[in-house]
Amino acid sequence: MKIIDVIPHAISVPLDQPFYFSQGWVHERSSLIIEIVTDKGVTGWGESLCHGLQSPHIAAAFISHIFKKILLNRDPFDVEVLWEEMYNHTRPYGQGGAAVNAMSGVDIALWDIMGKTVNKPIHALIGGAFRTEVTPYATGFYRVENGKYPEDSIEEAAQYVDKGFSAFKLKIGFGVEQDIKFIKAIRESVGNDIKIMADANGAYNVGAARRIIKETEEFNPYFLEELLAPEDLQGYAQIKNLSKTYIAAGEQIFGKTGYRPWFAASALDIVQPDLCSSGGITECKKIAAMAQAHNTMMIPHVWGSGIGIAASLQFIASIPATPLSLNPLEPMLEFDQSSHPFRTDLIFDGIKLKDGKVQISKLPGIGVEVNREIIDKYKVN
Repeated sequence: MKIIDVIPHAISVPLDQPFYFSQGWVHERSSLIIEIVTDKGVTGWGESLCHGLQSPHIAAAFISHIFKKILLNRDPFDVEVLWEEMYNHTRPYGQGGAAVNAMSGVDIALWDIMGKTVNKPIHALIGGAFRTEVTPYATGFYRVENGKYPEDSIEEAAQYVDKGFSAFKLKIGFGVEQDIKFIKAIRESVGNDIKIMADANGAYNVGAARRIIKETEEFNPYFLEELLAPEDLQGYAQIKNLSKTYIAAGEQIFGKTGYRPWFAASALDIVQPDLCSSGGITECKKIAAMAQAHNTMMIPHVWGSGIGIAASLQFIASIPATPLSLNPLEPMLEFDQSSHPFRTDLIFDGIKLKDGKVQISKLPGIGVEVNREIIDKYKVN
């Protein structure tokens, strides 16, 4: 089997109602979908994550101008060889960011091909499933123009509870005092049985983060995510043990090499690599092994389209609890509920919440079918 084409599909759709978070306004939802075609008629799909302010054209350029020539006429089963060659080729101007972001989507597509070829889900190819279903937490709580807060967010929280979610993640990073009051208001509105997490997207320094950690501890947040900038390893090490609240980060850390100093410093309670950005299946399995060796929990970051969610479910199935026990702390699925025009349509609405859980697909590859009509409708490159 040989690769005969690599096609980056840049998708971008304007939002009817733009929203904002601590780093700016999101006016469209975008993604880079990678299609890899083989001479045996097997096609694989992957996704390179587009953060809220990221253009899909950046990763698309890496695919078109650099990685495609490495991949053509190669065996897709040589997935680790190809990963290391792509990384080494871009090392002088990559090592992270859009380079590894693009490689992640390529890698997922290669694993999708392998799964389809042998008629197995990806989790069966990477060690099996520790679980057949996963507890999701709803990501949302972005803010809109003329919104009223915390009132609008209290209503949003109630909607998630009604849908069957037992956990959700707030957006913070709008000011220390405001964030503390916000977390308090949400906790009082939903009671004590719902897990609450909060994500600041790197809005604070150590001093401000310390105040948020100490003054929200009584409201029992499960974890606080990205309180500091992703470069501030020493800062994370300082804030990690200030309270009982877990400290989480990692969506902007890339590959095993990027994660190495974070594990060495024991800087995080929970690591959050994004499968579609931190290295794909091949590299994130290595990050998972590093986490297990350091007895550190992993709850992957997930913010992509249905392709990214499906691939992440396959990966999450393969992650051991840290450590294994009779009643372990299990990884969760970040299940984005914010405005996204093509997230579910792209996979024919193939992933759903039922009875508070999301089932892990046993279908070949990433476990869902891709809707080409959605790609054709929204493609911008």
